[in-house]
Amino acid sequence: MSATTISKPNFKWRVVDIAVASVIGVASALIYWLVSIVTAAPWSVLEAVVPGLAGLFNGLWLFAAPLAAVIVRKPGAAIYAEVVGGVLEALLGNQWGGLDTFSIALAQGVTAEIAFLIFAYRKWNIGTMLLSGALSGVGCWAYSFFTHLQAIDIAGSYGVVYLITTVVSGTLVAGLLMWFLYLGIAKTGALDKFASGREVRGLN
Repeated sequence: MSATTISKPNFKWRVVDIAVASVIGVASALIYWLVSIVTAAPWSVLEAVVPGLAGLFNGLWLFAAPLAAVIVRKPGAAIYAEVVGGVLEALLGNQWGGLDTFSIALAQGVTAEIAFLIFAYRKWNIGTMLLSGALSGVGCWAYSFFTHLQAIDIAGSYGVVYLITTVVSGTLVAGLLMWFLYLGIAKTGALDKFASGREVRGLN
């Protein structure tokens, strides 16, 4: 699917926009919570092999923002969905606690949103999605590194490896995988109330 340029983006949120972004956030929260449980043991294994390698899992906590943004296509959609996912994950219970989970979700949502802001919410293609996933990875890494890993040299091997693995994971999972998930959902007709869905089905 090629890039789409919207001459006059509609920035007004509708009830359906809020509803779908909320559903994405809620569904993501459950997945994030499950991921935190399932990856606990493998995380330790990867860290023992190469410190920072476990960043490859981080993309599994980043996907709500790019997915909500590309579907809803309204400013703030990425931030909203990621924060909803983070807050609900914390309420379900995780090892990081409420404030920490909210804060990193906000950082990830804001950095994911930047990719769409750069193009003034006019370009919705795989390139923008990959950029959003990558930037979300940077947000995840930055928050984790500067709040919990201050004692580790930012230019040291751990900091560099953790940055690379987190950005790669964000790009592939939150960017590439979510792009194809969006296309798959849109082709079913489930997103026909959105320009993003009608566009895929050639209804615009």
